[in-house]
Amino acid sequence: MNPVEIIRKKRNHEELSKEEIEYIVHRYTEKQIPDYQIAAFLMAIYLNGMSTIETAHLTQAMLHSGVVVDLSFIDGKKIDKHSTGGVGDKTSFILAPIVAAAGVPVPMISGRGLGHTGGTLDKLDAIPGFQTSMSLDAYKKQIQEIGVVLIGQTEEIAPADKLLYALRDVTATVESIPLITGSIMSKKLAEGIDGLVLDVKTGSGAFMKKYEDSVALAESLINTAKACGKQVVGFITDMSQPLGNYIGNWLEIVEVVKILKGEVSGDILEVSLTLSGGMLYLAGKVDSIEAGVEMSRELIANGKAYSKFEEIVIAQGGDVSFIKDLEKYPKSKFTLNVTSESTGYLESVDTYEVGMAALELGAGRLTKDDIIDPKAGIIFYPKIGDKISEGQTIAVLFTDLEEKIAHAKSRVIKGLTFSENKPELPKLIHQTIM
Repeated sequence: MNPVEIIRKKRNHEELSKEEIEYIVHRYTEKQIPDYQIAAFLMAIYLNGMSTIETAHLTQAMLHSGVVVDLSFIDGKKIDKHSTGGVGDKTSFILAPIVAAAGVPVPMISGRGLGHTGGTLDKLDAIPGFQTSMSLDAYKKQIQEIGVVLIGQTEEIAPADKLLYALRDVTATVESIPLITGSIMSKKLAEGIDGLVLDVKTGSGAFMKKYEDSVALAESLINTAKACGKQVVGFITDMSQPLGNYIGNWLEIVEVVKILKGEVSGDILEVSLTLSGGMLYLAGKVDSIEAGVEMSRELIANGKAYSKFEEIVIAQGGDVSFIKDLEKYPKSKFTLNVTSESTGYLESVDTYEVGMAALELGAGRLTKDDIIDPKAGIIFYPKIGDKISEGQTIAVLFTDLEEKIAHAKSRVIKGLTFSENKPELPKLIHQTIM
């Protein structure tokens, strides 16, 4: 085999064999194929797509470019969740302790944020002392001892993904469903899981803003997981407005603690319970997703989920005193109340604008080298359908960057539209795919 023939086949809409895909992925990982040929290969995939079986072969080739963790020595089905991300999406920190408190092992390897959506690891980093980097031996040990771990991708896991993604980023081939699928699933399958719940967002704050694109991505991820022998359930969930009310790394941890203590409910809780219900169902703890939702509610009500969250923080070196006393955390130098300039029902939210406002305040990165301020962010109060009066506080901004506040405020205001009549409320869970 040679790269030119493989590129030509995909250019000509022909289906590639497992051996051809393995050859090009593994040889590139070993630095035996130049970037310019892989760039052509990626563009051919972007333009012509891949079949379900090709996508599965691509995922497997990327998966086996590194270590695949074996957790078979741990009793029970190992279940994780993957979300395509959104503004205020903190579900991982709610569902992981819930599901682990139910006795289901949760190995969770996550990433950082870039752009308008926050990263799981950046939020964990906001907890003083919390370690998101550990060896695979320590990773296995923690799952065995407390049933859950929350870390970042290690060097050993799916190295082909890191190489291919870096090239996709500079060759305009990021928005390809087969390539997205291979990237996500190679990392998730390497964790040692038996089952996976997928949370694919749709709406103004989502990576996939069009509903049909979200469904297509969900189906690709599900078909690939099944082709790789994993149990899977997918949910298309709403991202037409921020999830919860707190946006920003420490602010989102604050909201998580309040939810796990039973002090806060609303959309973020309901989405989290649906996802944890799906995880408990895949683990065989319940006979239906609905029963899993009820079990999850009980684990919050009886305090076991919150106790497990504290256990995670302690196990990974975090200073749990900040979790026990949320007011102990340092405060931003500047705060600003944003008031409504209109009266009426909130009809829509440009969630991308709200996410970018939080980023400008210091809660995210415009480049990989930017330093995040864990205190920075936004408390965003209204939900679509709420009646708002002119002068009513709709958000509070937190930052150490005084010069950024005015523009962040304008982005929040710009992102809201109002109507005289109450609009139809968006569904939280648009579709369940199994």
